Amino acid sequence: MTNTKLEKPIPYFLQFYNHLKNMIYRGELAPGEKINETQLAKRLGVSRSPIREAMRLLEKDGLLQPDEKTGSVVCQLTATDAEQLYKIRIALESLAVEMCIEHASDADLDHIGEELALAEKAIAENKPQEAIIDCNQTFHQLLAKYSYNPYLKKQLESLDVLIYYCRVINMKGENRASVIEAEHRRIYEALRERQREKAIELIVKHLTHDLEHLKTWIDGNR
Repeated sequence: MTNTKLEKPIPYFLQFYNHLKNMIYRGELAPGEKINETQLAKRLGVSRSPIREAMRLLEKDGLLQPDEKTGSVVCQLTATDAEQLYKIRIALESLAVEMCIEHASDADLDHIGEELALAEKAIAENKPQEAIIDCNQTFHQLLAKYSYNPYLKKQLESLDVLIYYCRVINMKGENRASVIEAEHRRIYEALRERQREKAIELIVKHLTHDLEHLKTWIDGNR
């Protein structure tokens, strides 16, 4: 008798959570757009219950903001929002880099290098932007993973949804993907050389550049 591992079906509301999240990332639900569960349920041809649960999760993530009149409003980042988010991100990722240098093995760093090479290949081959953003995210997630600090990793994961939203915005502009990956490459080289101060300086510069680009985009799209 063959043992068959059965996959648990994804709950209906989680399917809509992921669907709505991607609609926001793609701009199909625009920043500042007012929505409610009844309208969304009608638009997607489903009952209100899974939509309601999905929207609650998105409000918890910060992609939706509650509105007494309409139900919810799609997140519309301000420059102040971006600064507050990135202050936390810079502090956490600087610590992740420091601990990565201290605790990551050479094999761990090889893994980061392999993922970085895949990102560079995706850019060279003009892969879809979503694939490049996912590679970008993987680089930062591996820094947290190889810090070997589960509490730090958990704190960064709690910001993942909003940070991904920022990544989508940060890809807007000419040659942004190449600029970002070049900065990742310099961070990685400092990691390989176990240059603690240099690596921390580079991750701070990288995230500061991201923040500056993000704020410029926000100011230009008010």
